[in-house]
Amino acid sequence: MKKNKKNKLTWRRLDNSAKIFPMSAGKRYSTVFRLSVLLKEEVQPENLKEAVIQTLERYKFFKVKMKSGFFWYYLEHNTKEPIVEEERDYPCKYIDPKTNNGYLFKVTYFKNKINIDIFHALTDGNSGTTFFREIVYTYLELIHKEALKTENRQLRKLEYSIEDSYIKNYDKKAKSNASGKIAYELKGKKIKLGAISVIHEIIDLEQLKEESKKNNATITQYLTAVLMYAIYNQNYIKYKGKKPIKICIPVNLKKYFPSNTMSNFFSYITLVADMHNTEIDTFEKMLKFVKEEFEERLKEEEIIKTMSTNVKIGSNFFIKVVPLILKNILVRISYIIIRKYTTITYSNIGRIGIIGDYKKYIDYFLMLIAPEPVEKIKCSSCSFENKMVFTFTSILDDNSIEREFYKFLTNRNIKVNIESNGVLDDISTEIK
Repeated sequence: MKKNKKNKLTWRRLDNSAKIFPMSAGKRYSTVFRLSVLLKEEVQPENLKEAVIQTLERYKFFKVKMKSGFFWYYLEHNTKEPIVEEERDYPCKYIDPKTNNGYLFKVTYFKNKINIDIFHALTDGNSGTTFFREIVYTYLELIHKEALKTENRQLRKLEYSIEDSYIKNYDKKAKSNASGKIAYELKGKKIKLGAISVIHEIIDLEQLKEESKKNNATITQYLTAVLMYAIYNQNYIKYKGKKPIKICIPVNLKKYFPSNTMSNFFSYITLVADMHNTEIDTFEKMLKFVKEEFEERLKEEEIIKTMSTNVKIGSNFFIKVVPLILKNILVRISYIIIRKYTTITYSNIGRIGIIGDYKKYIDYFLMLIAPEPVEKIKCSSCSFENKMVFTFTSILDDNSIEREFYKFLTNRNIKVNIESNGVLDDISTEIK
């Protein structure tokens, strides 16, 4: 990283994970995730913009634009104001820097909802949530100065790092045991080009906890098994699948290594369910399989192996010296192949904690991930108070997997409400 005479950061390198995203991203593969908050009152746009500006002054990490060097992309300080506007497009769309004042995130609003779409080259879901939560706090303070003045939230100097925690923690000798099998790809007709179906399943968290505990599973394990069951019954059997269902689960590496970086610091585990050649054909068997896979793949040594393999690829001398113009071509070609090794991704960022009286102005939070031509559905979830929202983003012209997921939970006396963006038929009336 480089500083000017006034000792202000002018540019910095992308972290090891982020290096690949600008080379593979575009309108087909946006590599964007979204966080949203549903408030209990309509958004005031001018105050929202002021909240974003104030938050950027405290989190200068996000006040950047991307530039291309000879060998790699890099981030540079952005002097322009962020754009905050009413939501007009589908979520998780490619963020065009030319129409966004160069920023790698975009804040929008609609009625009582605030959204932030973030390009993954900038940060991951964990740090993105920290930044978004600060925008929400600041916005509520601007709107409700008197009501929140007793909260006395400390706006101290934020202590975060911009280090590349991958480089700091990886093991040069570690070798990955990743499966080399091509995954089953969800089948079906696609919806019109550019459209994304969004279905939120708002789950009673206490009832879900109780059901998961009854099955000796964590919430993530339980929902992963329900997702696998829905895919198996509504897509895999219908299209006579033979390849394994492979579910990718992102993992927050800050749970394994000491780090306060705002850069990307995540890895993943991949569950490989070879349905065609085994007897994993009931929910009970699927849940048993998921629990065993989680136990094995979340061992620290296994996490280090996966992370280290990815770091070694990005640090390879021959890759380093290839000019960026050639890297872009090679990465885009290789990513067409790499994406064939995952059926679906499910990311659970867990509980979003909000302090004190701020909570009374918030209904719930959402997380969304951009679907892709190969991974036609992606899933995500987060929780706030007693609501967990499990979200399907899809380019399939069919919501049978989403319906099956809903029916499974409600058949076990778990209360679930449905909300959607209406791209497909109204699933709430269909199911009920």
